[in-house]
Amino acid sequence: MEVSVIRSSSQAKISKTELGCRDLRFCFGKSNDKNKIFSRKPNSVCFDSQISRFRKAGLRFTLKAVPSDPILESKSPATSKSLDRLRLFVGLPLDAVSDGNSVNHARAIGAGLKALKLLGVEGVELPVWWGVVENEMGKYDWSGYLAVAEMVQKAGLKLHVSLCFHASSQPRIPLPKWVTKIGESQSSIFFADRSGQHYQQCLSLAVDDLAVLDGKTPIQVYQGFCESFKSTFSPFMGSTITGISMGLGPDGELRYPSHHKPAKSGTITGVGEFQCYDTNMLNLLKQYAEANGNPLWGLGGPHDAPTYDQAPNSNSFFKDHGGSWESPYGDFFLSWYSSELVSHGNRLLSIASSIFCDTEVNVYGKVPLMHSWYKTRAHPSELTAGFYNTASRNGYEAVAEMFARNSCKIILPGMDLSDEHQPHDALSSPESLLAQIRTTCNKHRVEVAGQNLASGAPGGLEQIKKNMLGENPIDLFTYQRMGAHFFSPEHFPSFTEFVRSLSQPELHPDDLPSDEAEATESVQTSSDPNIHLQTA
Repeated sequence: MEVSVIRSSSQAKISKTELGCRDLRFCFGKSNDKNKIFSRKPNSVCFDSQISRFRKAGLRFTLKAVPSDPILESKSPATSKSLDRLRLFVGLPLDAVSDGNSVNHARAIGAGLKALKLLGVEGVELPVWWGVVENEMGKYDWSGYLAVAEMVQKAGLKLHVSLCFHASSQPRIPLPKWVTKIGESQSSIFFADRSGQHYQQCLSLAVDDLAVLDGKTPIQVYQGFCESFKSTFSPFMGSTITGISMGLGPDGELRYPSHHKPAKSGTITGVGEFQCYDTNMLNLLKQYAEANGNPLWGLGGPHDAPTYDQAPNSNSFFKDHGGSWESPYGDFFLSWYSSELVSHGNRLLSIASSIFCDTEVNVYGKVPLMHSWYKTRAHPSELTAGFYNTASRNGYEAVAEMFARNSCKIILPGMDLSDEHQPHDALSSPESLLAQIRTTCNKHRVEVAGQNLASGAPGGLEQIKKNMLGENPIDLFTYQRMGAHFFSPEHFPSFTEFVRSLSQPELHPDDLPSDEAEATESVQTSSDPNIHLQTA
């Protein structure tokens, strides 16, 4: 018996059994043995057990290089140019490392890395958490992340590292314990909304240069973290590690936590709330108002703005016509609020740029896609998040200029979203907002990378492909995120076809999806070194 996987510079065939399509599932979940891969369904078969069955049946696998002729149609010059620049990454689980720097799901991740390599994916993205590494101030434990970097290197993949200076609710990954302890007695290190409630998953940007962390400023602490990372991972820099994302705020994004309260069930996303009510933000606002000759404007944020889950017209500030956002006070406040965010981004990206400038890695920062209410004149979701972008003002000019000044690239999430699948009442347009930001970045010669928000969005894969290979193709896309759903029969075959389609715009009839009777036959994927997988 012989089962072949043939890979050439333009062709590859991989057994669906090897990739876990339909019959197999790579499983990520809780287990007493963190290295164990286990089935989520009674009738699903794990990768390791399938290999054991082959061995018991007297089957063995060998690698053998064989020549093969390309079967693809020649690409058009425009397509070839796009594909030459394109790099596809897949995000590793958020909790790949946690709980005392242990590697979670190690065997599942290892098997997943092999599958992605065979599929032709260039690399993976690894979230590196401040709360995991620096549980004592100035003392860093990188052991778990070093282990993952070695796994990625051995798999022959590239690694993009996301430095996360925020906390995560699901899975639960808190800020460093010593930071949380300081926050218990000094709540002003966190953002606060109009009701005085604090957002405790990242530090307020107003304390960037204040010595609130046991005599050090957050900027000094972030700098020490980055310098330790660079020193520890120097053997991987430029070879395995090709990119680093600098965490800039909630969920790693450059924004205020204006939408951290989820919308009520069955309702559309509200406008969010301004996050300028912690003591230190109010001090900055007061100084700005006094410097501009309007001290009374520095007493607080807009009094007539809606709350988190309300629509723009529920109060007067964001009304399309006659709203306070168009008044002299509105311009004053929004200019200050947005400039503080840009200044914060500049401080962090300048750190990353200066530390990693002598390495061969690219530095990135993430800018959110606040697309709700984009079809209104005020764009309230963007305003509360810190982007002074309206129907008459491009709020991303200052952001793009700041990225260009620091020689950094922008990551834009939400490239899987299309206008047609948005709630009509939300007046949302992710496609228009994405086009605006990309046009602005192109103007300032800032390169754009992309991400999806969540696998499974209606028409998401086709929308991603459209954004990747359009008139202004992106050079890097990170697909989020590896886990049980990613390798499930409901998702992984579609992802496989998506990857194939990036390098095979016009599929040969033999490469079209097979039916259940052909589930164990080979599938076409993208290129890599010639491999012949043989059983005897």
